[in-house]
Amino acid sequence: MIRVLAIGECMIELTHRGADALSMGCAGDTFNTATYLSRVTAPDRLRVDYATLLGDDHYSDRILAAMRAEGLGTDRIGRVPAAQPGLYLVRTDEHGERSFTYYRSQSAARGLFDEDSGAEPEFGDYDVVYLSAISLQILTPRARKRLGAALVRFRDGGGRVAFDSNYRPAGWRDAAEAAEHVRQLWELTSIALPTFSDEQALFADADVESTVQRLRAAGVPDIAVKDGARGCAVLDGDRVVRLPAVPVETVVDSTAAGDAFDAAYLAGRLTGAEPVEAARRAQELAATVIRHPGAIVADSVLPKRG
Repeated sequence: MIRVLAIGECMIELTHRGADALSMGCAGDTFNTATYLSRVTAPDRLRVDYATLLGDDHYSDRILAAMRAEGLGTDRIGRVPAAQPGLYLVRTDEHGERSFTYYRSQSAARGLFDEDSGAEPEFGDYDVVYLSAISLQILTPRARKRLGAALVRFRDGGGRVAFDSNYRPAGWRDAAEAAEHVRQLWELTSIALPTFSDEQALFADADVESTVQRLRAAGVPDIAVKDGARGCAVLDGDRVVRLPAVPVETVVDSTAAGDAFDAAYLAGRLTGAEPVEAARRAQELAATVIRHPGAIVADSVLPKRG
């Protein structure tokens, strides 16, 4: 069985349902990917654990229950007394594009991998560690260094790092700081899952092919670049293959499109699919997810487990 550890922050999600109504769920980029990865992969083939810190309040309990209901392993989740999870609100416009308002500056997850947190960055029990630049963004500078050193040990021991650069400017001092941390992670990465617009913002790439070639030059062997409505590009041997997006007549909510893509691509590649086939599955899952509201859609609308 393949064992995957996803690292990051799961928050309480409040989504506008009309002018005066909100619905509550649990979401966060790497949590969304972990959830979809667990859903689309047979449990006897792959197991997904999640690493974060939560508080000891009602809403942290709710997040933990949601993770367990999705089949995620929670042994790597610490509880911080008198702390709470982060919270964010989502507004979606008539085109399915979303805007976010975050309340997370005091969230428990910001102490992840601090020396006094009790959460040690040791990954020897896993085959793959999945994280994003948002996972890095929430950490203290010292915790980022501890995580980076642990990922070097993990890679040198034969583990694979899967990384999505998922750039959110508000969480960084400036683009240069974000670019330096992302660049360091690309040098450790085995499976790259960036979005072109993020890489262009950080590294001034001219086009998707430039992103693929830059990551390849950094030593990344497995690359799938998301490019929104233009589809994606994947490295297949020595070729860069462009795949058009799956047509979607009505985009309801694009919140977790990239997270779902990452999940299906990982599921495919980790269970033997070739890059182009894994990318096709990834685009199909993303297209399914954006037809429905919220980051985590009903399991009944997803493809069968493979």
